[in-house]
Amino acid sequence: METAETRGGFSSRLGFILATAGAAVGLGNLWRFPYLAEEYGGGIFLLVYLILVVTFGVAMLITELAVGRRTGKSCFDALMELAGKHPIIGWVATLVPLIIVSYYCVIGGWVTKYFADYVVGSGSDLASSGFFGDFSAAALPGLFDSPVPWFLIYAGLTIVVVLFGVEKGIERISKILMPALFVILIAICAYVLTLPGISEGLSYYLTPDFDKLSFKTIAGAMGQLFYSLSIAMGITIAYGSYMRKQENIEKSAYTIALTDTSVAFLAGLMVVPTVVVFGGGNITSGPGLMFQTMPIVFESMPAGDAVGAAFFLLTFIAALTSSIALLEAVVAVLKDRWNIQRVRACLIVGLLIIALGMLSCLGYGPLDMIQILGMPFLDFFDFITNSVMMPLVALITCILVGWVVKTRYVTEEVESSGCRFRTKPLYHIMVRYVCPIFMVLILIVGVTGAFGIYTI
Repeated sequence: METAETRGGFSSRLGFILATAGAAVGLGNLWRFPYLAEEYGGGIFLLVYLILVVTFGVAMLITELAVGRRTGKSCFDALMELAGKHPIIGWVATLVPLIIVSYYCVIGGWVTKYFADYVVGSGSDLASSGFFGDFSAAALPGLFDSPVPWFLIYAGLTIVVVLFGVEKGIERISKILMPALFVILIAICAYVLTLPGISEGLSYYLTPDFDKLSFKTIAGAMGQLFYSLSIAMGITIAYGSYMRKQENIEKSAYTIALTDTSVAFLAGLMVVPTVVVFGGGNITSGPGLMFQTMPIVFESMPAGDAVGAAFFLLTFIAALTSSIALLEAVVAVLKDRWNIQRVRACLIVGLLIIALGMLSCLGYGPLDMIQILGMPFLDFFDFITNSVMMPLVALITCILVGWVVKTRYVTEEVESSGCRFRTKPLYHIMVRYVCPIFMVLILIVGVTGAFGIYTI
């Protein structure tokens, strides 16, 4: 069995934490967390979210990190080892990051386009009515007004970083991008706090509304946490397999979770007050917030073009660290399962990403007549991975660890570094009983929400 020392891995705890936190910090922190925080009472949502982070979230992170480090394998082989005679879980777990990274690179391309336009002073064009719809549908004239080249540029950059490997590629770029992300995020938040009338928006975001404490609040926080921490994407298992034996898994899980939560909180602090004050309080979730609402907000703000450029640079960094991690999760499978060298594995996965990504890239335009379950390609890929496959993988992982190999499989690995597992009793309860229930609820809410039966 390979370990992080023999198969290549992170050279330091800082590099591991920054890379894994970077994998968790993604677009969901920026375009979904602010919307949910505003929708469900600000402070009360934040409180529920934090409680879930230190219980449910940390338990799942510990599980995936420990499984990865103990097996020294990618998600495919690690879960196959746990599942024994039921190898389908390995295939599903591998398809999740492959499908997600294909459409994530499309969205990353959109972000790159918006950042470039703000840098050259074309921010007012982005705020015009209908721009995003025309751009995403490839309905604008000009090569660089099409989403295709931006998708290829972004995907190419992701592939190049992973080509350099864990230490020289992923770890090195994470040590640059993650501190830069925090500097930009804090700078934008500091600027936002100086804007006239912003106190109204801050009150809107931070004041708890206990009347809004409901099942929807808990379900919204639960779902956001699940996606935000990149659980069941194969990433944390792969990164855990690169983790050094002397590292404290429990402490690392808490650090990763709280880093991700800090970014989410600051993103809400950045977005919600500005939209309330400058955007009329029309806070939506998803691409609509990022590519339609925020450009309008920046157009109304003092120094809006500069803030817009900083915002989309921040978004680019958050997206890139996640797409790198998603790609590495798939590359690790090819390397471990079929002994394919990294360069060849990156090229194979890169071609798959471009093929799948082009469906998403053109799905709102030339291919909009082809839909699955009434959804364009990107929406369907997002639904099938986030609402179906990921909760199923996480649920099966909990069952395997909690009831098949038992929680001692994880606790032994956590304690193998010589550190006391301080939350062992809580972990046992969470993985065997609480987390599976949460996974079933996330699955039900995700599927019913996609078809408009029950929405949060």
